[in-house]
Amino acid sequence: MKFKDYYQTLGIDKDATQEEIKRAYRKLARRYHPDVSKDTDAEERFKELGEAYEVLKDPEKRAAYDQLGANWQAGQDFTAPPDWDAGFEFSGGGFTQADGQAFSDFFESLFGRGFDPGTQRQRQPFSSRGADHHAKILIDLEDSLRGATRSLTLQVPGVDARGHLRTRDHTLKVTIPKGIAPGQRIRLAGQGEPGYGGAPAGDLYLDVAFRPHSLYRLEGKDIYLDLPVAPWEVALGATVEVPTPVGKVDLKIPAGSVGGKKMRIKGRGLPARGAGDFYAVLKIVVPPASSPQVEQAYRELAEASGFDPRRHLHFS
Repeated sequence: MKFKDYYQTLGIDKDATQEEIKRAYRKLARRYHPDVSKDTDAEERFKELGEAYEVLKDPEKRAAYDQLGANWQAGQDFTAPPDWDAGFEFSGGGFTQADGQAFSDFFESLFGRGFDPGTQRQRQPFSSRGADHHAKILIDLEDSLRGATRSLTLQVPGVDARGHLRTRDHTLKVTIPKGIAPGQRIRLAGQGEPGYGGAPAGDLYLDVAFRPHSLYRLEGKDIYLDLPVAPWEVALGATVEVPTPVGKVDLKIPAGSVGGKKMRIKGRGLPARGAGDFYAVLKIVVPPASSPQVEQAYRELAEASGFDPRRHLHFS
């Protein structure tokens, strides 16, 4: 899949106003409309123009796309980075208004996800509750394990008086519940769009995702650690010190263990209802023959053990 430069598609600068985007689209759409144009690629060009306009006409989609596009060029092989849209505050669910299936795989990978935007309220002329807003936030694993209060700054896209895209910062303190899992939401009452005619403000829903951790990975409520062990520790058995996100533990490795074996520590996963577990996955690390003494020890081991790791293979 290739990265698409929507500004290039519409033939406009990246600092174009929203009105300039509209004019450029209308001009090119008339030119390449399949009922009008005789160009052989008119239908495909018309579809590309519609896709570019779908993104750039919407300040919310455009702001996130601009941040993503700063690191990519048209035609580059592209895979959407994980959580690329985190940190933006959107009204009505952000990227969910367009039918991604009508456009390219590139569009689908960014905007065509089936996220439920929630109930939208039609604005009334005199009194109406404000619209709910949504944002994705990234937290650390430790925030979920202990619970935390964090200061977060979200970017709120909008258009200034001259029609240029601008973002403003929305800084707020967020209490992260202990045991919250990726994909769950935090609701901040009254932090959405202000109401009209004295009606209450909408709410802000924060969709939680976890930052990658240098040691641990999360699968459901369970936490996994790849634990390096020496060959003699699995062959003879050993007790090793293992770091967990909530403190060190002594783990007994049974003699005769093999690489890939999962050592379970009950209840050391996410502390939600029905707490998860912690798993240390044994990864055997073979020391290099870095000195004559170690090399000789390997030769003696090979002779004494008579071990043949390919004994089960049948050669013709």
